[in-house]
Amino acid sequence: MAETPAPSPGEIFDRAVEEGTRRLDQSLLELISTSFIAGFTIVFGIVALGIVEALVEPQFGEVAKIAGALAFGVGLVFVVVGRTELFNENFFDPVAAAADRSGTWMLSPLLRLWALTLVFNLLGGGLFALVFSVDGVLPSGTGDVLAAFAKESARHGPAAWFSSAVAGGALVSLLSFLLVAVNSVRTRLSLAYIVGFLLALGPLNHVVVTALHVFFGILFGANIGLGTLAVMIVVVTIGNLLGGLGLVTLTHVTQAMGARNAGE
Repeated sequence: MAETPAPSPGEIFDRAVEEGTRRLDQSLLELISTSFIAGFTIVFGIVALGIVEALVEPQFGEVAKIAGALAFGVGLVFVVVGRTELFNENFFDPVAAAADRSGTWMLSPLLRLWALTLVFNLLGGGLFALVFSVDGVLPSGTGDVLAAFAKESARHGPAAWFSSAVAGGALVSLLSFLLVAVNSVRTRLSLAYIVGFLLALGPLNHVVVTALHVFFGILFGANIGLGTLAVMIVVVTIGNLLGGLGLVTLTHVTQAMGARNAGE
């Protein structure tokens, strides 16, 4: 059977406009629901990372971090399959839709989408983290792994948080571009898994994943204040915006629009 040819940059842009319009036109209830779902869905990846790393580390040492990152990848696969709203992953398509509409930047719909996504990603994930923090729910040693990750993340400080967030924002926004640049479901899932693996392997900062990971650490005894967590959320969000919007989304939208207009 002949393979389906890869879409051109112009076709990618048209696909992104269609998906971005769908995302921007969601009702308030739908947007809150899909954002909440994405928040607790990504928690499964964090929990898988903690469980696998705790199981592998006693026998294989640092290799456990690779195993944990491999386990985390399922979290992004769940998000993509569920077509939910994850902050930063929903940059490219909505911006493409906004760029396609002449006479308006659509700032209000974009800010509505991103603000509600971030808030309810954190709320959904935070509530689910509380469920997993109940004694006996997770295997022995998982809490120690999550607490150690949280302490290591907090120790680096704002400059490292920001730089890592620029890279993490670029990576996750690149995923949103790649998802509309391929044709098969299998390839989409593979891309989601690979990006999840790379995000956890760094680890690179994504505000929802990082904040929930640190919150897990606090729940399992890491000596990190909520004030530190709040500052981290602000710094990482700014870095994600710079990397996701500035480095990836705007450049890819410009490329795709130019290619489509040239084709016309």
